[in-house]
Amino acid sequence: MLRDVASDQQVQGLRTLISMDRATMARLGITPSAVDQTLYDAYGQRQVSTMFTQLNQYHVVLEVDPTFQRNPLNLRDLYIRTGNAGSTGVVAGGSSGTTATGGASSANAAAAAAASTSASTGATTSSSGNNAFGAGSIASSSAFPNGGQVSFDAFSKTVLTSVPITVNHQGQFPVVTLSFNLAPGASLGDAVVAINKVKDDLGLPASIQADFQGTAAAFQASLANEWMLILAALVTVYIVLGVLYESYIHPITILSTLPSAGVGALLALNLCHNDFSVIALIGIVLLIGIVKKNAIMMIDFALDAERKEGMPPLEAIYQACLLRFRPIMMTTMAALLGGVPLALGTGTGSELRRPLGIAIVGGLIFSQLLTLYTTPVIYLWFDRLAQRFRRHPAEQGIPGQEPMTAE
Repeated sequence: MLRDVASDQQVQGLRTLISMDRATMARLGITPSAVDQTLYDAYGQRQVSTMFTQLNQYHVVLEVDPTFQRNPLNLRDLYIRTGNAGSTGVVAGGSSGTTATGGASSANAAAAAAASTSASTGATTSSSGNNAFGAGSIASSSAFPNGGQVSFDAFSKTVLTSVPITVNHQGQFPVVTLSFNLAPGASLGDAVVAINKVKDDLGLPASIQADFQGTAAAFQASLANEWMLILAALVTVYIVLGVLYESYIHPITILSTLPSAGVGALLALNLCHNDFSVIALIGIVLLIGIVKKNAIMMIDFALDAERKEGMPPLEAIYQACLLRFRPIMMTTMAALLGGVPLALGTGTGSELRRPLGIAIVGGLIFSQLLTLYTTPVIYLWFDRLAQRFRRHPAEQGIPGQEPMTAE
C-alpha cells in the first residue's frame, strides 16, 4: 500500500561518552573540573596568548595535533596531571599533635620514611612510637609523584554511541517527518486508515503526537466537512427553489435528480480506476448545479400550465416532457462535451483534471438517462401528496382553518 517510505531523522552521528571512575580519580587527586579543562585544552578553542606584530595581531589557540582529533580512541594518548595528594606522604593527627611529611628532615627521619613506606602499602603507623593513629589521624599516599601524568585510560572508559546529526523543530517541539508514496492501485483514504491503525497499535505516549501533513492533511480536512458542505449546498438550493416556485413540495422534486448524478459520478470513477479524491468531490458539487436544470425545465413548464391554463397535473407534465426534451438534451450535451477534454486530457496536471472531468461526464450521462423518466413520476406522486394535504383539513371540518396549500 505504501511505497518509498522515508524519514528525515538522521541518527547516524557518532558520539563518545567518557565514563569516569570517581574512586580512582579521588585516589589520584584528579577532580572533574581538571578533566573538563584538559579536554577543553585538547579539543576546544582556548586562546592562550596573543602575538602582536607591527601590522597585525595573532591569537594563539591551544589544541592537540589534528592527527589526534580524528579517532575517539586517541583519548588513550591524552594524559592529565595528578593532584597534590601524591605529594603528601603522611598527614598525622595523633595525641601529640605532630605532623610528619615525606620531605621532613627533623628529628625522626627514619620514622617518617617508615610511615611513608607503610602508607604506600596501606598500613598506618605513628611517627612518634609504636602507638597507632587516633581517630583524627589521616594517612595519604600515591604511586604517582607530585605533578605526575596519568593516561585517561587509568580512570575512564570511552563508549561510542549514536546521536542525531540534526533535530528538526515545528514550533517549540522536535519533530520527525515520515514521507511516503502510494502503491499502484492504492488510495489515499486506505493509506490514512492503515497508518492510523498502526499508530493506535503502537500505543504512543501522550507526549508524542502524530498528525498528517501535506496531501494527507488536506484529504482529512476535506472529509471532515464534506457532508456539511453538501448539506449546505442542498439547503441553499431548496430555499431558492422554494421562493421561486412558492412551494414546499416541488423543490424536493427537483432535488430528487441529484442522487442519480452522484451515483453516476462514482460509477464512472470506478470504471476508469480513479480514486474518489478532493477534485472528484468538487465535480460532484458542480453536478448539483448542472443536473437539476433538467427537472427545473420540466417542472417550471408544468406548473405554469397548471396555474395559467388549468391543465391537470398528468397532462401538464406530459406536455412539459415533450416540449422541453430538446432544450434539456442541448444543455446536457453542451455540459457533457465540455467535460470530455478534462476526462481524456493528458500531460502536466492531468492527474488533477481527469477526476473532475470523469465525475462530470459520468454524472451527466447517468442522470440524463434516469431523470427523463423519474422526474415526471416523482412530480405526479408529490402532486397527489399535496392534494391529500389540501383535502384533509376540509374533511375534518375544523372551523376557522383554511385548506393547506402545499404548492
